[in-house]
Amino acid sequence: MISRRALIGLSLASVFAARGAAAEAAKIRPYFGPPVTQLQVFKAKRKLYVISGQEVIKTYRIALGGNTEGPKQWEGDSRTPEGTYEIDFRNPNSAFHLSLRISYPNANDVAAAKAMGRKPGGDIFIHGGGGGAFLPWFQRDWTAGCIAVKDEEIEELYAMVQLGTPIFLFA
Repeated sequence: MISRRALIGLSLASVFAARGAAAEAAKIRPYFGPPVTQLQVFKAKRKLYVISGQEVIKTYRIALGGNTEGPKQWEGDSRTPEGTYEIDFRNPNSAFHLSLRISYPNANDVAAAKAMGRKPGGDIFIHGGGGGAFLPWFQRDWTAGCIAVKDEEIEELYAMVQLGTPIFLFA
């Protein structure tokens, strides 16, 4: 027979689990707008453009890796890549609210890093601002090479951008 204390404990655990699931679901918004056909990032302007066909449908202010000059070359250089990639993973459980992974490194990136005797690195994401001990999103160029936006903005992007969406990263 289950004790009263155990029953209360199980009930509270169920309530907290349900709240956590509801909070997680609240981050993922529905999207009913035009299909996103590509993303363009202009590092020097600190802008991310969401494009449908030939039309820019949304623009975001971004923060980048702490070392902004030039493309990412190796693991740990704190640079944001430059080049053509795609969104290849959607992470609803990101430490940075939500995140969309960029398909860095490609074969050229791997070869270039190998030629320097280095690893190319990876796990480059578009993500929210994080929390806790992390710097706020608006602290200029604070990521380890990722692209950061506000938490509300990554919720929009997460809803709009599908796997396979091309992303062009320019200097």
